[in-house]
Amino acid sequence: MSYERLEHCPICGKEEFKNFLVVTDNTVSKESFVIVECENCTFKFTNPRPDVKSIGSYYESDDYISHSNTKTGIINRAYHVVRSITTKQKVELINRHVPAKGNILDYGCGTGVFLNACKKDGWKVSGVEPNAKARELAKEQIGDTIKETLAEVATEKFDVITLWHVLEHIHTLNETMDQLISRLNPEGVLIVAVPNADSHDAQQYKENWAAYDVPRHLYHFTQPTMKRLMKKHKMVLEEVLPMKFDAYYVSMLSEKHKDGKTKMLSSVMNGFKSNSYAEKNGNDYSSLIFVAKRK
Repeated sequence: MSYERLEHCPICGKEEFKNFLVVTDNTVSKESFVIVECENCTFKFTNPRPDVKSIGSYYESDDYISHSNTKTGIINRAYHVVRSITTKQKVELINRHVPAKGNILDYGCGTGVFLNACKKDGWKVSGVEPNAKARELAKEQIGDTIKETLAEVATEKFDVITLWHVLEHIHTLNETMDQLISRLNPEGVLIVAVPNADSHDAQQYKENWAAYDVPRHLYHFTQPTMKRLMKKHKMVLEEVLPMKFDAYYVSMLSEKHKDGKTKMLSSVMNGFKSNSYAEKNGNDYSSLIFVAKRK
């Protein structure tokens, strides 16, 4: 296993960090990882972290649902029910921004559930998924437009590019942002969904907050840091939207991390509290969708 340490903040480039939190990988390795915070721009990131060649082993779990589609256990069954609702909402979102239904790329498309819904809705779809198992499941639904890397994708330009809980996983953050933006049509839309480290559930669960998900999550965004990242890449935010179901799902996982048990009542109550807090305090929901266009 090989690890790498970042010497510069990925957003502002400064070198001064402070330790923010030590978090255990509850999914695979049971190792502990440090999350640091940039003293200049407040961006939080896992540091040190497994390098590109080593990170794959940290995804080798049947519990990693976006790669396996497993329905084992109450948490995963709940995930599937919610996913059917949120997939419909995602399609409605892209249709609102691009009514003409052109070309869409889902970067980190997992097993292809969202892209399949887009295809059925009349979109011309492409996907990138580096995980071999997930990629084959996606191809079964969609066909050979699912590729391992962006370089293999034939379509030159896209009307919409989406990253649903993907950006926090990407080692080459700035390089990938540049590559994706270069594949957008002039009026194209970039849609990025990430967990929000300023949410009420993040503050409540602290090191047990499931959405830290170290070391798979390399970055831990907030509204201010995502805005700084978009500005760095000459993108303008059109809107910021909540993913309200995430508060309940993340609370279920966090309760299990904390006590080793799935506590449905506590999870529902804490998810409701998190959403209520966000509604009254600056939109800081458990997860957020950022919709951006070029300046």
